[in-house]
Amino acid sequence: MKVRAFLLLCLTVLAMSSCNDDLSLVGGSIRPDSDVTIVAVDTFTMTASTIKIDSIYARTITSTLGEFYDPLYGKLKSDYICQFYCEEGFQFRYKPVEGKIESVKLEIFYTTSIGDTLTPMRAEVFPIERALPRHFYTNFDPTDFADMSSSLGGKTYTAYDMSVSDSIRGLSSSDSLYYVPKITIDLPTSLGQAFYDESVSNPASFANQPAFNNYFPGLYITNTFGTGSVLNVDGTRMIISYMTDQLTTTGSNGQDSTYMGRVNEVFLVTNEVIQLTRLYNSDVEELLVHNDDYAFLKTPAGVFTRLVIPTTEIFGKTDNNIVNRFQLTLKATPQPEWRYALAPPANLLIMPEDSLTNFFENRRTEDYVTIFPASYSDAYSYDFGNISSLLTAQKDNAPDEDLRLIVVPVERVISQDSYGNVLTSSISNYLVPSGVTLRKDGDHMKIQVVTSRYAN
Repeated sequence: MKVRAFLLLCLTVLAMSSCNDDLSLVGGSIRPDSDVTIVAVDTFTMTASTIKIDSIYARTITSTLGEFYDPLYGKLKSDYICQFYCEEGFQFRYKPVEGKIESVKLEIFYTTSIGDTLTPMRAEVFPIERALPRHFYTNFDPTDFADMSSSLGGKTYTAYDMSVSDSIRGLSSSDSLYYVPKITIDLPTSLGQAFYDESVSNPASFANQPAFNNYFPGLYITNTFGTGSVLNVDGTRMIISYMTDQLTTTGSNGQDSTYMGRVNEVFLVTNEVIQLTRLYNSDVEELLVHNDDYAFLKTPAGVFTRLVIPTTEIFGKTDNNIVNRFQLTLKATPQPEWRYALAPPANLLIMPEDSLTNFFENRRTEDYVTIFPASYSDAYSYDFGNISSLLTAQKDNAPDEDLRLIVVPVERVISQDSYGNVLTSSISNYLVPSGVTLRKDGDHMKIQVVTSRYAN
């Protein structure tokens, strides 16, 4: 409803917001009194719906591993394929005793998990036999690349490792014994032996990353047993160990001497190589059924929320007025109280729906023109602030169509400049399991648009 009868009140609101560039009209302070700004506040109703997202762009060295069922948000299964970084011209630093490799281990590091940390799970490792694509989307079929008939090793684990003492867990990161949770899987010694033999007989296989990827395409790491927990994987590395008698030390007399010891050659998953996270969500059909009360978000992938802003109605009602303010806040319900309930995503973005693909592929960040961030608050809400520029962009580009926005959970890395201003370093799709229910009931879909125009 237009509030024009209370002009004085609206002018007061505008004056109080004059320090905000979104509400200030350039030159307004020097216009004659006859050009009084007329302000209108109009109320409209947007709509929200839940849409299924089968895959997301996930170029990252982090991943998730495990399987988990939430009674509201459904089932999630996640695993991953990874390559390993090879330093250009890599060589084994020493010659193994008798040319023999002693052991090969795969270490999977994680700092957090969701679900029951005492649920037994089993991780299994399979070799990759075909070149990996560079699409980085999460709906790939691992059997297109992995030899599922040839397990390289496995390990039964619980997310909470009861073999680690509380005294070790309590150490700070500065301590040499600082504990980081990990799963260690023994791989065949023959794998490391093949690496060493290849480095001697055909060093070209280690000349650069493409050559190494061709020789060793990578590993597929999945769960073959258990459901109830998902690890948030921070890093993966492969360690080839051997004994050598070529280590040297300098004595007190300044003379060098050799001795025998163990050496580790470490291959890491880094940003320079491909890691593909596979996500499979099921039992989400109930979330997609239309209802008048709620819309849903579930990560990783799963479901997102679509907002439709009635811009055709807005533009028709506000005529040629200048759009000054459109404040958007999404209200959420409190989280379910069961023990392993998913936490809400900490950060959301809104953007035009047709911008979703290019945004992540081009590694963009918010621009506060058509893309806006919001953080979860203690008031169970996400406040995107004044997004009026989105209406302006829609009016310029597609005035005859309603504005369709998509709400996306994201991982937002921030920093501060020398003046204390918060800067966004990077934004990526949120790979941590999470869920939140957005309210549509009552007045939660009501929006107010503040516009203005000069009297003359």
